[in-house]
Amino acid sequence: MAYEPWQPGMTVTAGRLASISPTWQEWTPIWTTTGASTPNFGNASVSARWAQSALTVFYRVDIAFGTTTNFGSGTDNWQMSAPVAAPTTSGIVGFGEIQNTSSPGSRQPIRVRLGATQQFQFEMAGGNIAATSTTPGAGLIDASTPGAWAAGSSSLRFWGSYEAAL
Repeated sequence: MAYEPWQPGMTVTAGRLASISPTWQEWTPIWTTTGASTPNFGNASVSARWAQSALTVFYRVDIAFGTTTNFGSGTDNWQMSAPVAAPTTSGIVGFGEIQNTSSPGSRQPIRVRLGATQQFQFEMAGGNIAATSTTPGAGLIDASTPGAWAAGSSSLRFWGSYEAAL
């Protein structure tokens, strides 16, 4: 049931309570780019869950890229579908981290934004834990930012919340 704001005279029903009580559920994000270089999860482990309470959507995603993951190529910025459409784009709707586990100290913070009303994008948010500058890979994440992605040893985790469209 879609959320409907409470109005005078409305009664409490199971459906209305369900619309404001968050229930976590699975979703499979669709991974695309802003260009023609389409990535593919391959045998990645993807755990994506979301819940909605009234007009607030909560989400968390954990991806361990597999040996057959295709990261795309070039500088086409990564995008992943959000579980529910937002009314507008938004600069920050969450945070997370990226990591190449084959390179110790490579974990780096990211900000999650809505580049379109139902498309997450990922933006570098600082240096890695080994205090290495992200200057060469600053900006939105793509197949070559913040550096070469290693199939089978890289991960992307992000979580947050945003306002859902009516």
